[in-house]
Amino acid sequence: MKPSKRMCLLVILGAALVRPLLAAPPSPWEKPAADLADQIAAILGPGQAHLTIRNLSTISNDEIPLIRRLLSEDLKTRGVAMAGAESANTIRVTLSQDWLDGLWVAEIGEGSTTQVAMVRAGLVHGASSDAGVKQPIALRKQIFWSENVATPPLSLPQFGTDSVLAVAETNSGLVVVTDEGVMTYALSFQTWSFQKRFPFAERSSVPRDARAIAIPAADGGSFTVFAAGLACAGSYTLPTDAAAMPRDGWAFRCHASDDPWPIAADASGAPQLKAFYNSARDYFTGVVSPSVGVDLPPFYAAALIPRSSGNAALLIGGSDGKVQLAENNALKIVSGTRDWGSDFAVLHSGCGAGVQVIASSSGEAASDSLRAYELPALEAVPASAPLAMEGTVTALWSAPDGKSVLAVVRNAANEYEVDRVTALCN
Repeated sequence: MKPSKRMCLLVILGAALVRPLLAAPPSPWEKPAADLADQIAAILGPGQAHLTIRNLSTISNDEIPLIRRLLSEDLKTRGVAMAGAESANTIRVTLSQDWLDGLWVAEIGEGSTTQVAMVRAGLVHGASSDAGVKQPIALRKQIFWSENVATPPLSLPQFGTDSVLAVAETNSGLVVVTDEGVMTYALSFQTWSFQKRFPFAERSSVPRDARAIAIPAADGGSFTVFAAGLACAGSYTLPTDAAAMPRDGWAFRCHASDDPWPIAADASGAPQLKAFYNSARDYFTGVVSPSVGVDLPPFYAAALIPRSSGNAALLIGGSDGKVQLAENNALKIVSGTRDWGSDFAVLHSGCGAGVQVIASSSGEAASDSLRAYELPALEAVPASAPLAMEGTVTALWSAPDGKSVLAVVRNAANEYEVDRVTALCN
């Protein structure tokens, strides 16, 4: 018996209604793939490019072919066709993550020019397991020296109210460098007590936003200071006359100098890299010794980043606001640094990847902050929550042992303190 026309129509309608229910749910990677394709196409325009994908996240490797297909299809609909490795245009996508979420970074190469696009991507649906997920670190701060606690305070008649530029701890006390000179302190009953002051000689040119570097010797018995147009050396000799203690015994001398400043040192304190400082301005010229194999632009801050290969890459914060990495004779822009200020330093915490970059937030904030980042590739991935500093961070550098960083903070009352920042592994 043949089915009636009404029966056939019911079967067809039923199938049409059931099909959507049986369709596969949308992939969690559709939106980030489309968003990233939008940014890439806006940079490249119509044409061809070679696509590669690297997975540094907890997304299962079984998901990568799907992500590649989605991204390729989205690019094609936007006028960017996939090509072989011989293409002059390249799209290198890195699937990474931080403690908040997934982070997809695309490096778009057109000849010798590289631009970066970046989108957020959830990890919950695609993670194979929680194994291997790096837990965030927690930054902690402790007051190391404070203008309010030091006796007497910094506002001495000989100095006025100076800007604190750097400090260095020696076996004999603390050296505080300001824009007008150097002051020495000794620790007495948990308080830094003033000992002696050494004004800088008058200089022909001092930048508006002066900076300085104070470096204790490896044996802790002496120190050196580099300031605009000056190189200085100091030491302490125990007086033979007890009546002269504690104010005598410090020696300090300076001379005019345009020698390069040591901006990175090894574990023993020996300088690994020096940079020439423009005494008429407030930045380094870009000329470093030894050479890093590529011409550098003027920069405010620099740090050596250890790599698994045993080499080190040079991270610089340019005077133009760009953060770049000099590695393998090439200089490339680091993404994820839009919120960085002009100061950063390296912290050997032993947490996560073992080494983090501690960066200040951008702008002259009434309440600045510091945050830890890791650099698995050419993107800065947050590794901690922001740490409020209760003032503006005006200088930041690594402690000699690398296990903490020191930050100069100026509060709303124009008073200074130096905080020691360390990391706890969570």
